[in-house]
Amino acid sequence: MSVADLFEPLPLLHGPPMRNRFMLAPLTNQQSELNGMASEYDLEWIRQLSEGGYALITTCATTVEAGGIAFARQLGIQSDAHLAGLTQIASLIREGGGLSAVQLHHAGHRANPILGGIPAPASSHTLHGVEALTTEQVERIRDNFIGAAKRAELAGFDGVALHGAFGWILSEFMSPQLNDRTDQYGGSIENRARLTIEIIEGIRAACGPDFQIGWRLSVERYGLRLEELRDITAAIFDREMIDYLDLALWDSAQIVQEGSFRGKSMLSVFTEIPRKGVRLGVAGKIMSAQRAAQLLDEGCDFILVGRASILQRDFPLQVKANPLYETPRLPVSADYLRQGGLSERFIRHMRGWEYFVQPGTP
Repeated sequence: MSVADLFEPLPLLHGPPMRNRFMLAPLTNQQSELNGMASEYDLEWIRQLSEGGYALITTCATTVEAGGIAFARQLGIQSDAHLAGLTQIASLIREGGGLSAVQLHHAGHRANPILGGIPAPASSHTLHGVEALTTEQVERIRDNFIGAAKRAELAGFDGVALHGAFGWILSEFMSPQLNDRTDQYGGSIENRARLTIEIIEGIRAACGPDFQIGWRLSVERYGLRLEELRDITAAIFDREMIDYLDLALWDSAQIVQEGSFRGKSMLSVFTEIPRKGVRLGVAGKIMSAQRAAQLLDEGCDFILVGRASILQRDFPLQVKANPLYETPRLPVSADYLRQGGLSERFIRHMRGWEYFVQPGTP
C-alpha cells in the first residue's frame, strides 16, 4: 500500500468512522492537577493535537478510582468533579474533527502509595504483606471501570479504551504468574480474562449504541503468555466485543523469541486472527511515513503514534504533505520540545527516558 492509503476512512462497529488511519497512542504526561483535574497544560496539549489531523485521540491513562493511581499528576475520571475538565478535552478534540476516547486505567499491584494509591494485587504473594483483592473488591473495581465509561460518555467522548497492558490491573489478572486466585477471576485463562470481559460487557450495556470500546494489550513481561493472549483475543474478535485492538509493542517489528510462535513477527500472531468487524492497530517505533504505510501491508487497519506525536504534534499532516517524512532522530534537546509547545511538566516527565531527551540539557 502507499502512504495515500493511510488517509482512507475506516468504519468502526459502533459510532462514526475514523477519518484516516492515524490514532494517537495514549501517552502518560503528568500534566494534570494533583487531584486529577484536567489542567491548562492538558488542554493546551489536546488543543495542539486536535489540529494535527488524527482520526482518534486517546487521553493519557486516566484513573477510574483514586486508589488506582500510578503517576503524579495523573488525569482522573473517578468522580463527577472531573467532568468539567474532561468535557473541555472532548470538545477540543471534536472541534478538530477527530474521534475521542478516554483511556481507563487502574494500576492494580503497581498503585503508588506515596501518591495515595492503594496497591491492589490479584494474588497475596505479589507484594509482601499485601493481601489479594477479595472477590467483592474485584467487582467494585469492575463497576468503577464501567462507571468511568458512563462518565466519559456524559463528558462527550466517542468512547473509551481499556488499559490492559504493562502489568496494570487488567494485564495483571491475565497473568498466571501474578494471578493465583481460586475464585471466578483466577485459574483458567478464561477466568483470568473474566475481569476484562465483564468490564467490556458492562460498558456495552451501560452506554449508548454508538459508544466505542478499544482495548490496549501488551504481550511481554509480567508472566504473560502469548499463546493464551492470542486465544482470548480471537474470542473477543469472534464476538465483536470491541471496536478496535491497540497492540502495544515496544517495537512494531519485533520477533517472537520463544514458544510456539518463535521466529514470527509479534504483529503477525495477531493480524492472522480472523477479526470480523473489529479493527487492529499497532504501536511501537513508528517514526516515518514509510513505516506507517508498511504496517498496513503487514495487516494493520490503523497505526498508533506515540513518540512521533510528542516530537511533532501534527505527524499525520506531515505525512500527508511528504510521503518520505521522518521524525527527528532521538534523543532531542529539551529546547526542541519546548519550542514545539510541550509544557515543562511534560518535558520533566520525558526526561525520565534518556533515549528521548538528551541528558544534561536545560
